[in-house]
Parts: sequence; structure tokens; C-alpha cells
Amino acid sequence: MTDFLKLPEGYGRPTDQAGPQGFDPARRLRSLTGVDENLLAWVWFERSKYTALGGVVLGTSVIAAFSMWNFANEAIGEASFLALLPAVIWMLFVLNLDRWLIAPQPNAKRRAGPLLMRLVVALMLGTVIAEPLVLRVFQTAVEERIRDERHGELDRLRGNLLRCNPDPSEKAGGRPRDCGDHLLSFAATPGAQFRDLGDLRKDTAELQKRVDQDTRRLEALDSDVRDECRQLIRNASSGLLQRTSECLRLREKARDYRSTHHTAENERRLADMQQRIGRDGGRLTRSRGSFLAARNKEIAERVAQERAKQKGIGVLERMQALEALTGKNTALFVGVWMVRLLFILIDVLPVLVKFLSHENSYDRLLSSRSNSAVKVHEAAVRVTERRAMADLEIAQEGCEQDLRRRRAEFAAAHREHVAEMNIRVSQAVNALEDELRRTSSL
Repeated sequence: MTDFLKLPEGYGRPTDQAGPQGFDPARRLRSLTGVDENLLAWVWFERSKYTALGGVVLGTSVIAAFSMWNFANEAIGEASFLALLPAVIWMLFVLNLDRWLIAPQPNAKRRAGPLLMRLVVALMLGTVIAEPLVLRVFQTAVEERIRDERHGELDRLRGNLLRCNPDPSEKAGGRPRDCGDHLLSFAATPGAQFRDLGDLRKDTAELQKRVDQDTRRLEALDSDVRDECRQLIRNASSGLLQRTSECLRLREKARDYRSTHHTAENERRLADMQQRIGRDGGRLTRSRGSFLAARNKEIAERVAQERAKQKGIGVLERMQALEALTGKNTALFVGVWMVRLLFILIDVLPVLVKFLSHENSYDRLLSSRSNSAVKVHEAAVRVTERRAMADLEIAQEGCEQDLRRRRAEFAAAHREHVAEMNIRVSQAVNALEDELRRTSSL
């Protein structure tokens, strides 16, 4: 049935009729396009086209493998031989998928829907393959951006920790409210001591102000007493010199001022408070140093923990960094999309070359052979159907003959049974009549 499809004399290479001999790279490349070598031998001038198309398919699969290798290395965080396994699997998958996409289809002009679907699949596949390659091309800028962002995050963390755990000696409006995750715990803080010392200094300042005011008032009174008491008057009765009454009055006023304003007591309290300020200030300075050392240690540990989380640069982080870079730089945005579209075009190239080209001689032969095979198959199906129907009719006729035979046998058996029953009934009736006659004769 397939003898008319064999290659006639003079067509193609001599090895076409005898089968492939040894390793033929061109034939291997053509096998990636899904062509039939026996059918292609009829149009040998199309071999170079399908050989080149097979090279394109192999090239796209190699690019896909390189893309997956980069993607796996970025996901792992370092170059590793383990990335070769997914790269090889991805290469074989893309190779087989491209082979399916560009495999010659009979009557392709009448199948626009499948062609469109194959182009969409090729575009999606090209987009997936192109993204890791784009990240690879702009790797330096992306990694620099990520490092800057990570340093910025560490600086912001350090700043928030300092802001939310302030030095108690600094005058501030209180701890910020947005410090939920940035609060540090310490065994002891000098905050209360600073408040006590501040209150003590405030009281000392007020007392100092009062003591200074009393001192100035007393100095004025003492000055008046000295000026007034320099003047002496003679007593009329005794003739002796004596102090004036104003001098005595001023002295009494100075004594009353000292007793009522407690100037001596206030000066002693002021001296005690100043001693306490000096003593507590020294102790508080040491406590503040310990607090700042503990705070700096806690901050360093938190920053170190955050830095430890920033180990390898993941794929998602690279994509976000690239998106941020392209959003701020128009030239970079255009360059990224040009590279991305270039890789997508390379990956879609086999499908574009196949389905945007005109129908060639091989396609016409394939359509003709396909139509012929369909016709031969339909004819074979009809012959098989007729043979099956004939066998069924013969079997049905045999069943009917067997049924008629069985009905005849059943009818004959029924007649014999009825005759035998009639004979038995007759014999029984005759025997009964004979018995009646004998009885009547007696």
C-alpha cells in the first residue's frame, strides 16, 4: 500500500534509499524540526532550509539552558554544579516544545487557531527565558542597587534604634510612638536618676536664687547700717558719744531679716544640695556610660542579625531592583526593554520562521500525503466495515437457521408427546371399560 511513496530513482542522495550511514549532523538537525526524511527526499532542495531551522531550534534551547543556569545560580545564591541539572532538563523541555511548535502540519492554512495558540505559547516561553538573561546583562547595576538598599535599611534600623532608645541625659519630648519593634530592654536605665538629679538641680537653682536675693538685701541693709553707724552723737545728759537711734533700728532690722528669712540655714542647705549634685552627677555619669555601652552593644547585635539575613541576592530581589532602576532612568528603561525584546524575539524565532513563511514544496507533499493517507484509511475502514457486516449477516443467518431447526424439533417432540399421551389415555379408558363389563357380568 505504501510502495507508491518510495523514493523514485535519481531523487536525493544515494543514501536515502539505503538509510542513514554513520553520524550525519545535518540529518540530526533536521530531526529537530520534525520532518520526515523519506518525504523530504522527494524535495531535496528543501533540506538546507530545514537544516538551518533545526540549528535555530538547537540555538534557542541552548539559550534557554543558559538562562535556567543563571536563574538557578541566582536562586541558590552562588555558582553551583547543581544548577546544571535544571538547566539540562529545561533545555530538553524547550527543545521538545519548539520541535512540537514548528513540526510541519498538513493543511496548515486552514488551521489559524492552532497557529495562533502556538505563537502565544512561544511568546510566553520567550518571556520566561528572557528575564534571567536580562538580569544577567544588567547584573552590575542591579547588585549595586541592592547593596545600596541594604545599607540604607541597616542605617534606618540603626537610626530608629537610637531614636527609640534615647540617651536619658538628652532633653527630648519623650519616646516616639512608632517604636513597636525598635524598643530595647536593659537591666537598668539611669532615667529615674536623671529625673531626680534634674529635680534636685531645679530646687538648688530656686534656692540659689532666693539665697542670692537675701544676700543682696542683707548687703544693702549692712551697707546702710555701716553708713548710719559711722555717725556718733553726744548724749546731752552724760556728754558721751553714742550711736544714733537710726543705727540701732537698722541693726535690729538686719537681725530680724536674717532670722525671718533663715539665711544661714538656706546657705547650709544650698551647700548640702550642691555637694549632692556633685556626688550624684559623678555617679550618674558612670551609669550613663554603662547605659550607652549596653545600648550600643544591643544596637550592634540587632544590626548584625539584620545583616546576617541579607546573605544571597534572590531572583525576586533582583527583579524589584531592576524595576526600581528602570522607573527612575528612561535610558535604562529603553535599554532593558530592548534587550528583553531581543531575547524574546530569539526564542520566538523558530515559530516565526516556520509559520510566517509561505507554504513550500514539503508542506504540499505532506498535505497530499496526509490527504491520501486519510482516504486510504477511510477506504480500509469501509472495507473492514463491510467485512464485519457480512460476517454479522452470516452469523445472523446461521442463528436464524438454528432457531428454525430448534423450533421444528420442539414441534415434533410436542406432537410425539401428545400422541403418546393420547395412547395412554385410550389404554386407560379401554381398561376401565373392560373392568366395568366384568363387574356388570358378575
